Amino acid sequence: MAYEIDLSGRVALVTGASSGLGAQFAKTLAKAGAAVVLASRRVDKLKDLCAEIEAEGGDAHAVQLDVTNTASIKAAVAHAETEVGSIDILINNSGVSTTQRIQDVKEEDYDFVFNTNTKGAFFVAQEVGKRMLARAKGAAPGSYTGGRIVNIASMAGLKVLPQIGVYCMSKAAVVHMTKAMAIEWGKYGINVNAICPGYIDTEINHHHWQTEQGQKLVNMLPRKRVGKPEDLDALLVMLCSDQSHFVNGAVIAADDGFGV
Repeated sequence: MAYEIDLSGRVALVTGASSGLGAQFAKTLAKAGAAVVLASRRVDKLKDLCAEIEAEGGDAHAVQLDVTNTASIKAAVAHAETEVGSIDILINNSGVSTTQRIQDVKEEDYDFVFNTNTKGAFFVAQEVGKRMLARAKGAAPGSYTGGRIVNIASMAGLKVLPQIGVYCMSKAAVVHMTKAMAIEWGKYGINVNAICPGYIDTEINHHHWQTEQGQKLVNMLPRKRVGKPEDLDALLVMLCSDQSHFVNGAVIAADDGFGV
């Protein structure tokens, strides 16, 4: 007997959905039955992804979102709920990085990373969380009380890596943000968890793995391989489902053993 998780009737907001892991997350949730709202600054790429999801029978919508702008966050969430319905699932995925040694980090580099990875992630989760709380308290309409928030952190938030120290710091903050939200919101049926991916091959970094430096890094990994975006599918769907009701405040490494 096959085991299946069905997200039909749920609305999922995916930030940073224009490429990479975000695009994969959106396609995965749509295949599981959720109506997905794709959010990023690049709306043209979102429309292409919407068309791809709809061609496979899914339900997808696009909304412009700049996570570094709180007004944009509020407008995007409001637009999503007006057009599609109450957000039941948030995949808090937007993220950026820079590569440099600590002594070379400039203020603008620091702000670039933290404004997206930490501040942006916080205020996106807060805006969605406030609406989930209102429904849980009976102060706002909605067919589903509670919710699922999945923050996409990184194994770099658990293990410091050279030349991306600021990125590591920003993702470590996301780990603690996840736990803080889980503690405060758990009693309302809102489960907040984090996935910490390891090295994943996406269109953004694909060329890097073919270089001498990339191959050197691969050979340092426990199983001398990088992951694929779909390697996170099962974990993501589980955390978004009703079956994860006993999983709250978890920080789950999906890094092929790199952090061990």
